[in-house]
Amino acid sequence: MSSGHIPEHIIEAVLKHHDIVEVVGKYVHLSKAGRNLKGLCPFHSEKSPSFNVNPEKQIYKCFGCGVGGHVIRFIQEIEGYSFGEAVRHLADDAGIAYVWEQQTPEQAERQHEKDQIVKGHEFAAKLYHHILRNSAEGKPALEYLRARGFTDTLIETFQIGFAPNRWDVLAQYLEQRKFPLPLMEKGALIAPKSSGGGYVDKFRNRIMFPIQDARGSVIAFAGRTLGADQPKYLNSPETALFRKSRLLYNFHAARAEMKRQGQVVVFEGYADVIKAWMARVHNGVATMGTALTEEHALLLRRSAERVVICYDGDDAGQSAAYKSLHILEKAGLDIKVAVLPNRLDPDEYIDSFGPERFRSDIVEEAVPPEKYKLIHLRKNFNLQEGEAKLRYVRTAIREVIANIPAPTQREHYLKELASEFSSTSSFETMKQETNEIREQLQKKRSSGDNNDFSWNTVRNDGGDSVPLPKLKPAYDKAERHLLYVMMQDKDISALVQERLGDAFNDEAHAALAAYLYAYYAQGSEPDANKYMTSLQDDALERLVSSILMTESGQGISEQVIEDYLMQIDKHRQQQAIERLVEERIQREKSGDSIGAARIQLEILALNGKLQKR
Repeated sequence: MSSGHIPEHIIEAVLKHHDIVEVVGKYVHLSKAGRNLKGLCPFHSEKSPSFNVNPEKQIYKCFGCGVGGHVIRFIQEIEGYSFGEAVRHLADDAGIAYVWEQQTPEQAERQHEKDQIVKGHEFAAKLYHHILRNSAEGKPALEYLRARGFTDTLIETFQIGFAPNRWDVLAQYLEQRKFPLPLMEKGALIAPKSSGGGYVDKFRNRIMFPIQDARGSVIAFAGRTLGADQPKYLNSPETALFRKSRLLYNFHAARAEMKRQGQVVVFEGYADVIKAWMARVHNGVATMGTALTEEHALLLRRSAERVVICYDGDDAGQSAAYKSLHILEKAGLDIKVAVLPNRLDPDEYIDSFGPERFRSDIVEEAVPPEKYKLIHLRKNFNLQEGEAKLRYVRTAIREVIANIPAPTQREHYLKELASEFSSTSSFETMKQETNEIREQLQKKRSSGDNNDFSWNTVRNDGGDSVPLPKLKPAYDKAERHLLYVMMQDKDISALVQERLGDAFNDEAHAALAAYLYAYYAQGSEPDANKYMTSLQDDALERLVSSILMTESGQGISEQVIEDYLMQIDKHRQQQAIERLVEERIQREKSGDSIGAARIQLEILALNGKLQKR
């Protein structure tokens, strides 16, 4: 069985060269857990590790969300690659030479279009950068950037450019360089003229910030106006390559430092990231005109354990920071929030106080989320009034402090509150009120109401509200055991093929068996990972990884194999009896007593066979 047009020896070489622990370890912090290694799943939100990697079998499996497979599948899932792209990525990393055709002409065409669109963006970035640095048209923009504190080094590092105030500068250059203009329109670099016949540029009279994907390829732009035109920032529209909810500005350049520090700083804007770079904050990323999403949070957690939110100091920025806390907590990240004074944004703070103070006084002094929630909450109260002070204290206890799980942390913030508002309430009174609120919260959670932990697919701290997994029927267990042994032993697979064929009760198990027979028919030797790559089916690969991770070949004998086959055949006969019983009932209802009697004889014969087993 082939994997498209990728030669089998290349797939084998890739699987042999790459240890799954090393590959997964670049994205997930793994800890030893018996024979496996465990970590937080990079594909769904969880606080309790359910993501397992087995170094002996070279597979991964998450028992929370179900993902699983071999090292190629992991790269597919984590990077959003096709199978071929994942093999290329791993082959390049290993220095394995490869040559193969794309799977189909349609796939080849799609890949060619994607490559052309990326090349178009790369060319546009170089053109805009050249215009900014070397033309009279770009001079006002260059002077504006320098006046804003953007050094030539920053401009060069981030390849900032300028789109001149003309209709079709980029369109003309793209046409001269033989770029297919309809494809460039598809990639949102140009747009058709409203009058018809020709194209105009998407961006005009704007400072251009290239937006790169995780691999560093330019796939979109953000354009900032020089004057009072609106909108102030204009992003490329979303395309097949550019999805704002899944992409973070500067992620490609920040990832290495994120991994080194285990921390990322999240900003709202491009200018903040660039200025922070000057302050040696090289682990900064930014959302792109959209709120932080769960996809963003999972992307961050693959490279860092801690996040510092550094949003603008105005009301809109602080509200956005507050809303992002839940999303980041849900992803299992350790969070702190940078507090900027006087409603400044990071860019303005760096201009006013310098890069060193920004790093030391703002980023390094970021506060825990509980502290930030209290800071954010108090803005809603006029604390010069006695009644407002009381309302603030009670609201702070109810909405923040009572929800803190750690007793020492609760007590710390209660003491701070009591110290500041001693004239309003005593520490003991506040503590009593906190305990009463926590009791009420526990009652709600235990009854399933307002369960704050319902997002965690692995462990729900609410207790008994999480249903236990259903026990699998005996035939299912037998089929899984049998498939596990078949993947390890070619002779047993041949025996099962002769005795059972594809007559497994579970359709997915039957499909795995059929693929396994074909795999061995090509002369392949037992190799579960190589067999998995031949499937080219996400659901089947997940099933194989689950079988390999949970089943064991210990104690296998001829008698055990016979018992498995009997169990599977027994269930098939029971199913056949149930179908015959339904048919007999229908015959009886229709008045066909002879037909019903004949079916009853078949039922008795099958029951007799079952009793002899």
